[in-house]
Amino acid sequence: MSRYKDYQLIEKLSNVVGNEVTLRGWVYNQRGKGKLQFIILRDGTGIAQCVVFRDNVTEEVFESAKRITQESSLSVTGVVRADERAPGGFEIDVTDLKIIQIAQDYPIAKKEHGDAFLMKHRHLWLRSSRQHAILRVRAAVIKAIRDFFDGSGFTLVDSPILTPNACEGTSTLFETKYFDLGSAYLSQSGQLYAEAGAFALGRVYTFGPTFRAELSSTRKHLTEFWMVEPEMAFFDLEDDMDLAEDFVEYIVQYVLKTCRKELEILERDTTKLENIKRPFYRMSYTDAVDWLVKNDIPIIKKIDNQDVEIRPFPWGEDFGTVQEEAFMEQFDKPCIIHHYPTEVKAFYMKRDESNPKVVCALDMLGPEKAGELIGGSQREDNFDLLLERIKAENLPEEAFEWYLDLRRYGSVPHSGFGLGVERTVKWITGAKHIRECIPMPRMIDRIYP
Repeated sequence: MSRYKDYQLIEKLSNVVGNEVTLRGWVYNQRGKGKLQFIILRDGTGIAQCVVFRDNVTEEVFESAKRITQESSLSVTGVVRADERAPGGFEIDVTDLKIIQIAQDYPIAKKEHGDAFLMKHRHLWLRSSRQHAILRVRAAVIKAIRDFFDGSGFTLVDSPILTPNACEGTSTLFETKYFDLGSAYLSQSGQLYAEAGAFALGRVYTFGPTFRAELSSTRKHLTEFWMVEPEMAFFDLEDDMDLAEDFVEYIVQYVLKTCRKELEILERDTTKLENIKRPFYRMSYTDAVDWLVKNDIPIIKKIDNQDVEIRPFPWGEDFGTVQEEAFMEQFDKPCIIHHYPTEVKAFYMKRDESNPKVVCALDMLGPEKAGELIGGSQREDNFDLLLERIKAENLPEEAFEWYLDLRRYGSVPHSGFGLGVERTVKWITGAKHIRECIPMPRMIDRIYP
């Protein structure tokens, strides 16, 4: 028999009701009275109540059950019994118990702890029911992402983490020395390399960690986060928006299908998620600005080190959290805003041929204050226009020679977008802060543990 099959997973207990099984895990909670000891055991897949009745076990086993502490590790053998009243819906009538390790006084007790304390003990905080549920949803989101693209004719192309130049903006780069070749930077995005992949393979996606040295500590920002970036040859902006809608609908519906238990633990209103089905809402940037003006939503700008409200909202400014959240209050599912001003978007975005003041870009904003879930565009496929943008942005032309080659040799219309995993998980789970949506968050004030 395989060594992986000699014990039972809690999430599979429904398959073995009436049988004797062995569980291995950690003590989530424990209480006792008289001849009974109740142990709530967790094994990473779920929790089960293990009942130790003095008359059914040896004196040694019963005494062991009495002296265990929170997070002690155990091996428990007993008969499975269905019980709707029990945590997890099943109970184990214990016949044997072996202590693997008695845990020291666990620092995360049942009392309330502040954010700073919990972040310092993030490696232990992951064991709580809420954090456990969020990470299970995160795993489901990642599986949905891979399943969607792997089943839609896409090829995974791994992009480098160390890059010789910026993709989004030079002010948010993490820099490191790269041997005798000068500086290298942690990747802000795999997009430029995905474009090379698309010209080779047609439809590709990159998926991995990205890094932004933004001096921002909002509930939606991390300095290290995971992003998936599909890139498609022969796609225009309309195709890009259609794919983005299909993609987000698939993720949400997959999580609803596979993570009901976790969403219940998180007390998430799933009726709002069930509504996330195509078609989504769409609006041009210009129409969105008109809405902000009509509803007297200002932009706050720093002038002479003072925050100043500017009304009406001026065309040409990018949207921030205030504008996005106010705008999305009218919608119960995502809205795609498209055709942004050229000046506020990246150099590689294609200008609209009928109006070069705007680019063929899209941002998908989520409801419930989710913020930007997706950012993307049709890419500039014209060599001369792309070179013009590189020069206008004062970017080093030699660093982008390989990128320009894509327009020299068989250029075609192509598009893509990026979706941040953590922001998506935050929205789906209803988490209050993005730091809960990645196992070990990296923020401007935290790199431990």
